[in-house]
Amino acid sequence: MTDVMSPTEAETDRALKARHRTMWALGDYPTLAVDLISPLGPALVAASGVGPGDRVLDVGAGSGNAAIPAALAGARVTATDLTPELLDAGRAAARAAGAELEWEVADAEALPYPDGHFDAVLSCVGVMFAPHHQRAADELVRVVRPGGTVALLAWTPTGFIGQMFATMKPYAPAPPPGAQPPPLWGDEAHVRTLLGERVTEVTATRGTVTFDRFGTPEDFREYFATHYGPTIVVRRSLADDPDRLAALDRDLVELARRNDRGDGSLVLDSEYLVVTARRA
Repeated sequence: MTDVMSPTEAETDRALKARHRTMWALGDYPTLAVDLISPLGPALVAASGVGPGDRVLDVGAGSGNAAIPAALAGARVTATDLTPELLDAGRAAARAAGAELEWEVADAEALPYPDGHFDAVLSCVGVMFAPHHQRAADELVRVVRPGGTVALLAWTPTGFIGQMFATMKPYAPAPPPGAQPPPLWGDEAHVRTLLGERVTEVTATRGTVTFDRFGTPEDFREYFATHYGPTIVVRRSLADDPDRLAALDRDLVELARRNDRGDGSLVLDSEYLVVTARRA
């Protein structure tokens, strides 16, 4: 169980979560999820092995990239996220897909569910953005039943999206004390440490998803500058420093150029890690 915070710590945490909620409501993450990462949710659901009748929790569900495929596989799904706007988009996507599931606002670091309530807990590039990794991992394990499954998909530190976060880091406001970088969830050793001896049968596999909708590196930069909350926040923090903003934009273009494997149009491969485990 997560340690109880003091009143001051609790107030600081609420302010931090409010900033996260605002960040993910910026731009158009639901469209980005469809355009760029739609294969990831089904890949995670397949790796988890969830099926008809399973009680499944999707943590950091966003607009349902994993939750909707899990529901279509017959699971009884509760999709949670800190950002209501993403859940609203998920409800619409679920209706269009003919999927039935529950959508609830919840903090990954303080899930409002009893111990051992779910057969499986999933998170597809979601829980990795919770600032306090151990708190979030403790909650993932707590709410899954003994013998149940934890299945996580996260960007690796060395993959393209991990490199993008490293590119933005020198330009971003300093993180609050205790916050950890999201791509650490894509490091197998880090995730094993977070889950600890509370789980068994840990497996870790790597995969890649290809971004091929951008004609040029500049197109990539512009898309993320208008669609992706973390990029929007960093760029807004530089509004009074046009030279640094221009430098960030150049660095993002160079990042795409350096990773391009296309011939005439931009083709980028981004690596991710899938970890599955069974609660002891």
